[in-house]
Amino acid sequence: MTADEDHGPVRAVASVEAIRARFPALERRHAGHPVAYFDGPGGTQVPRDVVEAMADYLIRHNANTRWHYPTSEETDRLIAEARQAVADFLNGEAAEVAFGANMTTLTFHLARALGRGWGPGDEIVVTELDHHANVAPWRALEQERGVRVRVVPFRPETGQLDWPALERALGPRTRLLAIGGASNALGTVNDVVAAAAAARGVGALTFMDAVHYAPHALVDVRTLGVDFLACSAYKFYGPHVGILWGRAELLEALDVPKLEPAPSRIPDKLETGTQNHEGIAGVLAAVEFFAALAPAAGSRRERLGAAFAVLHRRGEELFRRLWDGLTRTPGVRCFGPPPGQPRTPTVSFAVEGRSSTDVARACAARGVFVSNGDFYATTVLERLGYSREGLVRAGCACYTTAEEVDRLVAAVGGS
Repeated sequence: MTADEDHGPVRAVASVEAIRARFPALERRHAGHPVAYFDGPGGTQVPRDVVEAMADYLIRHNANTRWHYPTSEETDRLIAEARQAVADFLNGEAAEVAFGANMTTLTFHLARALGRGWGPGDEIVVTELDHHANVAPWRALEQERGVRVRVVPFRPETGQLDWPALERALGPRTRLLAIGGASNALGTVNDVVAAAAAARGVGALTFMDAVHYAPHALVDVRTLGVDFLACSAYKFYGPHVGILWGRAELLEALDVPKLEPAPSRIPDKLETGTQNHEGIAGVLAAVEFFAALAPAAGSRRERLGAAFAVLHRRGEELFRRLWDGLTRTPGVRCFGPPPGQPRTPTVSFAVEGRSSTDVARACAARGVFVSNGDFYATTVLERLGYSREGLVRAGCACYTTAEEVDRLVAAVGGS
């Protein structure tokens, strides 16, 4: 066995076989083949632990909050425990964690709140590399508040942001930089630490879309230096619940739209209406799933760090195998940074003479599930010249095996 420099022996982290045993979906067969799920960038499969936690809540504890009987008090405790688990996951504080329907809804909510203090002359910087959930909420403020949105391009030949252009876009009128941690279309990992530092240098805030980043690298909001961050649990083995983190002093100052007499304290004031309590139970279970992959010794944050270190390395190995196999396949063109560059184990590609839909269907006929289209990263597809036919996307998850990667490559070659 090898050892990880930061987190000790990797043999203590669960094997891929042990991880796979916890995912009932992996028992599925299609067209006579065991299903290999490469659709994780659009939503991962869910371990049994998460399903059971959600069912247990609905069966034994279902109630609304802040009332004085056992099931309501149990619901309050559950939500508090889930906030703390997510805080450990992000290296923040429990009071800085809010839940919502999804990242998109939460981002629109945050944008509207921030926009109440902005107007003509103020500027927001977004990037071409982002999912439009981190573009449209800020674009809405152009019409609603008269702010100006500046767009940072990416370089199609590398799949990476044009950093000199980003630095030029930031200035004394910039109020916020909205940047993705990783591209859901190309897998590119952005240098958010440097970007946030540049934004601070001109007095601007930074909002990070961590939806595609969070399943692959342990988030540390303090090290990243961002002011707000959003992610979605269904991308890291949980249910369809959105998460918003923000620095406490900024959340306290937010003028958020809300009902009276809903709580004015954080983080409750960011959560409109009754929350998805069973989903929040699943979020707690998803974080615990990650932490349980590592040894029992150490804090939850330490165990998360150990697990992510190993999963990241496994992902890099699988991605190299996937990239090498696809790029050696005649007629296949891969996009984004190659192995060895900062990226997630996700690749989008095209097959000459075949539509992305035809390729996805041909793969499905062999039990290999991939996604295709524009993935709501429409600007990326436009810049690459594939806005009409779309691309095929495949992502490796914690349950992906080398044999499944080989099956994918063979399916694409035979499509």
